[in-house]
Amino acid sequence: MPLSLGVDGASSAQVVGRARVVAQRSTAQEVRYRAFISYSHRDKAWARWLHRALESYPVPHRLVGRVTDLGTVPKRLAPIFRDTDELATARDLGQKVSEALAQSASLLVVCSPEAALSRWVDEEIRMYQRQGGAERIFCLVVAGEPNASRIAGRGAEECFPPALRQRYDAEGNLSDDVIEPLAADVRPGGDGKHDALCKLVAGMLGVGLDELKRRDLQRRAKRAVAISAVAVAVMVVTIILAINATLARRDAVAASRVAERRQKDAEDLVAFMLGDLNDKLAQVSRLDILEAVDDRAMAYFQAQPTNEVSDRALLQRATALEKIGSVRLDQGRLDAALASYEAARNVAAELVAKDPAHIPRQVLLAEVVTFMGMVHWRQARLDDAQRAFADARAILAGAEKAAPDNNDLHFQLAMLDNNMGRVMEARGAIDDAETHYRDMLARMQRLSNAAPNDADVAEWLGSAHYNLGKLALLRGEIANAIAQYAADETIQARLSSSDPKDANRKDNLLTVQAILGRAQALAGDVPAGVQRLQRAVDAAHALVALDATNTDAQEHVALFSTHLARLRRLAGDADAARALIATALPVFIALRKQDPHNAAWQREYAEARTEEAAEAAQRGDTMMAAASAREAMSVLEPLLAAQPADRATLLATLAARLAAADVAPDVVSRSVLRDGVGRDAAAVTSARSDPRLIALQVEALLALGRHAEAEPLIRTLWSAGYRDLALVQQLRRARIDYPVNQAFQRELVAATAGGR
Repeated sequence: MPLSLGVDGASSAQVVGRARVVAQRSTAQEVRYRAFISYSHRDKAWARWLHRALESYPVPHRLVGRVTDLGTVPKRLAPIFRDTDELATARDLGQKVSEALAQSASLLVVCSPEAALSRWVDEEIRMYQRQGGAERIFCLVVAGEPNASRIAGRGAEECFPPALRQRYDAEGNLSDDVIEPLAADVRPGGDGKHDALCKLVAGMLGVGLDELKRRDLQRRAKRAVAISAVAVAVMVVTIILAINATLARRDAVAASRVAERRQKDAEDLVAFMLGDLNDKLAQVSRLDILEAVDDRAMAYFQAQPTNEVSDRALLQRATALEKIGSVRLDQGRLDAALASYEAARNVAAELVAKDPAHIPRQVLLAEVVTFMGMVHWRQARLDDAQRAFADARAILAGAEKAAPDNNDLHFQLAMLDNNMGRVMEARGAIDDAETHYRDMLARMQRLSNAAPNDADVAEWLGSAHYNLGKLALLRGEIANAIAQYAADETIQARLSSSDPKDANRKDNLLTVQAILGRAQALAGDVPAGVQRLQRAVDAAHALVALDATNTDAQEHVALFSTHLARLRRLAGDADAARALIATALPVFIALRKQDPHNAAWQREYAEARTEEAAEAAQRGDTMMAAASAREAMSVLEPLLAAQPADRATLLATLAARLAAADVAPDVVSRSVLRDGVGRDAAAVTSARSDPRLIALQVEALLALGRHAEAEPLIRTLWSAGYRDLALVQQLRRARIDYPVNQAFQRELVAATAGGR
């Protein structure tokens, strides 16, 4: 349930009212900091964002200098105290933190299930309350649910630390009064970052929220109007130039150069609209104007002839259209992205037709067609994706014959090997996928040898190792899979450290860290798996804090939180597992609403529901477990019917069925579900050695009491070195001996040592 203003639904007038009853803090030290930010270090990305947002917030000019009950309104909200040291090893808060609390005008608490469990956050709140600052505590809710501990069965969702649920009296003694702190909400469906920031600022300054937002809006509007005026002016000038260019084309041949020059000017202005102007509009959050600029540019390009302009203008047009498509692809607007790419393809194809031997034009055309295939891939249209990738490959194959030493061509062909491998993998054609992945690795190794400092080549060399790691896992070669993932991680870590501001590098690194962590957990190294998954989740949260519109980062927060939740649950940390799922599900719900056709988001949402079902069953809530498992199956069964060979969808579907069987109301229902899992797993012909598939089959057979059928499968898993906690725990309950495979452990050490 999102918060509207405060947890108690306080209005803007009540915010002012609270400010007027602030108790005078009894301290001999002067106020040095505008605020002290208290947070769990798992929420450090949010704390960092809040710190930067407050210190860079320009207080509306008309409020500056006003005297309120809290003093004179300043121009800036600085300095803000945010402790950056790791407090978990300290015996107490420390002198530095204690002094900072005493010298802070307000206390801002970043609230989440992790913060609710943090001893240090709770102690900072209590210390601030004892100093008389109970009415100067404001909250930023980033995850969980406020006051969930008051609701039976939902205590794990609580995001308020205990000290925020209690009050100290004037003598400093703990009372039974319930605190309803002012809270801003940045969870999905909540206030959003800007409104949440305004709420906190209003409380800190002692001014009305409505007035602050009105003044802030006036300030932002002035800036946006200026930029909007530039946008409108550019559009008008562009249209005038385009009209002039069109009229000029009617003149005699002598005027053709003038027309071309004017057309060039128009194209240059459109390029500015798609470049610098887009960036400036994004900075002032005028997405409405930004989209209007892109749409106007699209309309302009579609209205222009292609047979009466220069090749330079056509090249610029194709590049601009491709850029529009990529922006829309990043926004998750797949249909709009495809329209842009199709327009770019038509222009690029005309350029190639004019000069079939021009290699850069062929590369551009192939690149645009490849982007079209990527859109089809995201829409789960495998036939269309494969056709697009094959078309792009045919374009480049002809160019490669004419220029066998062109490294740009080799790079693009390696990208197509990657994409075709993904399609073959989804179709269950593992041998064909491996052929493409090995060709990709060979090309990237040659390119890396020729250009060892090329970061893009290095990045995709790592991805080639990642792809081969996936196939090794499908074949039951767990040690090889871990070695390939580790090789990718080494490359991505080096690239990320060399350019720490590059968000894409960070995303690549956190992705392989999560996958490597999962593989290590499958091999029995749960601590290493948990550590890597936690790092991946933290890094994904940090990327979302930097750019809330980054859907890839949002997906990774939810996906890797789900994977980590499973490990936490199996390791006995049920509360942490529930908190992680409480973080993941709202993100997936928002993503599915944004793009219902994204098959990966659908599957991953269902995986989170399956994990939710397992956690509910573990704590005895069979009703919730059954509902979550049914929801997961309702999403997964149609996906599996559409792509029966997709391994990720198959594994997710079988797991959801087993979760449903665990809480089914009668023996017959349980048997039907488990028998179906065993039958479907046994019917798989491609990559039959996948230990994850075999483990699901074993789980079904043991639950049905068919131990004799399960025994050879268990031996296969043991030989592969598979030691997933779920399997080990089930075998222990069934009193089946399953010792550590020492030979596999030696193989794993040798494989990973070779990778280093």
